[in-house]
Amino acid sequence: MAEIKQLPEVKLVGFRVLCPGEQYIEEIPKASLRLADRLSEIKNVVNPSFQYGAFIVDAHSEEEDGYWVCAEVSDFDEVPASFDKLIIPAQTYAVCRHKGANHKIRDSYEELHKWMKEQKHKRLMDKWHMEIFRSWSDPENLDVELWDTVAQ
Repeated sequence: MAEIKQLPEVKLVGFRVLCPGEQYIEEIPKASLRLADRLSEIKNVVNPSFQYGAFIVDAHSEEEDGYWVCAEVSDFDEVPASFDKLIIPAQTYAVCRHKGANHKIRDSYEELHKWMKEQKHKRLMDKWHMEIFRSWSDPENLDVELWDTVAQ
């Protein structure tokens, strides 16, 4: 089910979603559709079939708070001003896949966290975590990899 993976630095371009906690389940899909509609405006997209969600569980500053819906880019050449840029440093992650409704994603996270605890991997709450979406247009039928940052 879950596994440990390392990922090099990732450059992301997209939109930051910042709202009360209970509204993220509605606002993230809206931002995702907006990104899909405007993807052609972003240069150097690595894979247009994927969308990235990025967040810090225990954000320590206002700049880190929120959820970013993005595309990966090879560099930040000519990013339109209406988009946000984000760099996720190289990190180690515990990874699992969620297929199903967005409101059931918490169940997949609970399974991942249980596995991490059993395997004695320490979750890093103050680092960037990612969700890599292969399918996002239907909130009832997501296909997403959950990348939870762990200590090396």
